[in-house]
Amino acid sequence: MNRDFMSQIQQMQERLQKAQEDIENRVAEATAGGGVVSVAINGAYKVMSLKIDPDAVDPGDVAMLEDLVMAAVNEALQQVQAFHSEQMSGLTGGLDLSGLGGGMPGAGGGAPGAMPALNRAARRQSKK
Repeated sequence: MNRDFMSQIQQMQERLQKAQEDIENRVAEATAGGGVVSVAINGAYKVMSLKIDPDAVDPGDVAMLEDLVMAAVNEALQQVQAFHSEQMSGLTGGLDLSGLGGGMPGAGGGAPGAMPALNRAARRQSKK
């Protein structure tokens, strides 16, 4: 039983690590203002590109441009969060692992952060 349990934990760790790598390689792209602002953010929450159409730059209305940038970034971040939720729910069968160690900022499911908790669980089990 203990070996079975350890094997299952190891397999889950491997699947979680692969899923996290897959997510980090995905890119979410979003636009705002009819395409005058576009942003690309990868699954590791890193902004890969931000493009602003020069026609959108109005020195008299910087607030509008700021709003467009925020809207595009927030939309792309929502897509990245969906990547995380979708990938993790497929691995865990919908099981909520958010209490196992945190996870990515705002990602909801928390499964990428579950690995340290799974490692601790495996060490505790092997000591028994």
